[in-house]
Amino acid sequence: MRITGGKLKGRIIAVPAGIIRPAMDRMRESIFSCLGNIAGLSFLDIFSGSGIIALEAASRGACPVEAVEQDKLKRRTLLENVSISPCRINCRFMPAELYVKRAKSAFDIIFMDPPFPYHFKWELTAKIAESPIVKDGTKILIHRPRNDNLTEEINNLTKIDSREYGRSIVDFFVKKADNIGNK
Repeated sequence: MRITGGKLKGRIIAVPAGIIRPAMDRMRESIFSCLGNIAGLSFLDIFSGSGIIALEAASRGACPVEAVEQDKLKRRTLLENVSISPCRINCRFMPAELYVKRAKSAFDIIFMDPPFPYHFKWELTAKIAESPIVKDGTKILIHRPRNDNLTEEINNLTKIDSREYGRSIVDFFVKKADNIGNK
């Protein structure tokens, strides 16, 4: 796989052993084009796999960047891949659900790319929406199979965009501002 933009554009990274469905070049380019300038924004990559999304973010100036991956077979490759990053990418090796439960720092952008057979993405998204890793204005992107339907809102998140890439879709959500005093 190659990095599609930023300081590391054109660099090739390794694909880890085991089951992996890496994000296509075209999809990554499109996602980051939709996000615009992310320099200086914090970025979280959940279900990181090879780390390609975290590297794309860091290559485009996002900092700090964090990657979360549970699969022990991907650990070595992920660490090798992120070692080329222009900024440190903190890697957390644990289940996504545990990370969301424990994490305290908010992010500007969260990218979630669970394995397509993972049946709890909407429950996990709802937990993310209520966790301290989300603040007003946080964008949450979810890569999912086309046949996996969802609603326009999840808790305090509103869907603002949706892009199709072959048999998959990336949905863009944003956290709505809290309506203090309007209850």
